[in-house]
Amino acid sequence: MELRFGFQTAGRIIFGRGTLVEAGVIAAHMGGKALVVTGSDGSRASSLLDALSNNGVGYVTFQVRSEPTLDTARRAVIEARDSGCDIVIGMGGGSALDLAKAAAMLKTNRGDPLDYIEIVGQGLSIGMPSAPMIAIPTTSGTGSEVTGNAVLISPDHGIKASLRSPHMVPDVAIVDPELTVGLSPRVTAATGMDALTQLIEAFVSRKANPLTDSVCREGMGLVARSLKKAFDNGEDLDARQDLSLASLCGGMAIANAGLGAAHGIAGVIGGMHRAPHGALCARLLPAVMASNLKALRDRGLESSVLDRYEQVSHILTGSPCGDADEGVAFVTDLVEQLAIPSLGIYGVSESEFSDIAQLAALSTSMQGNPLPLAPDEITGILAVCL
Repeated sequence: MELRFGFQTAGRIIFGRGTLVEAGVIAAHMGGKALVVTGSDGSRASSLLDALSNNGVGYVTFQVRSEPTLDTARRAVIEARDSGCDIVIGMGGGSALDLAKAAAMLKTNRGDPLDYIEIVGQGLSIGMPSAPMIAIPTTSGTGSEVTGNAVLISPDHGIKASLRSPHMVPDVAIVDPELTVGLSPRVTAATGMDALTQLIEAFVSRKANPLTDSVCREGMGLVARSLKKAFDNGEDLDARQDLSLASLCGGMAIANAGLGAAHGIAGVIGGMHRAPHGALCARLLPAVMASNLKALRDRGLESSVLDRYEQVSHILTGSPCGDADEGVAFVTDLVEQLAIPSLGIYGVSESEFSDIAQLAALSTSMQGNPLPLAPDEITGILAVCL
């Protein structure tokens, strides 16, 4: 079979314990003043700010206290322009990194986020490269440091949607596992399961390729080995390193192979309810896996995808003989061990199922699912997770 695919990632990736110290020198070669986008705990960026000052780089900070909205992106780019910033640095979880990518893009592409965002906006092509950008994750889940999209909430539409372009991939990703030490068990669980969801969905995606397969296999094994360890002991640096690498693998995978139904549904719910994205993905993942397997078997389709689900099982369980259903059982058990809440805890109700299913079917993430799911199949997933 002829192969044809591309692979896109950050221009430079620096991985390892203590690598945050390199940020100042790198930034000094990119610009003179930085917009530093941080998460809800801005104090965690103090070492970064010191490194910038020590290397002659000025800065202003912009704090993201929750998942970013269209208006948050507007305010961030105004701050960057008014302060004369010529580079953008995102340091935090997925929200901080996504907002930093949005601000860097809007800094050089005039207009409003609604001009470029998918689904609820015009979805215009992003013509100009973003301002120089460095991404520094402090959680292990989204892989946003190596992807070319930024997820924003549109409160008026009650939905999450993406700004998306190859121009939005960060120039440099600095992945320092030491920055994830101290994350709470709850955040560790949600972000770690987000990474696992990305890795599994990219592996069974219709857009998978040999390079994404390789990073998915590596990443899935790391999560299976270390997520529960990090959940039980947040100071375990070896486990933290595994999860940081798994998250990086997941980001590279989804940037090139796409996602699936768990992310498609989670994105819709996240726009309707205040709920952690990773926790939604975690709760949905085993039900989506089971639903995909049933649909594939019932329709007599895609034996190669069934084989991929068997490979997922082998990697997660460590058994070369397990079938695909044992992979679902492994994920189901892991979700329970990590105390992931049900969807109902976040306010999701059965009366919303039809709307969620309709919007999820339109999401970009759904395009990578191994096969199209009917509305009743999506509502069936929701019922299991409620």
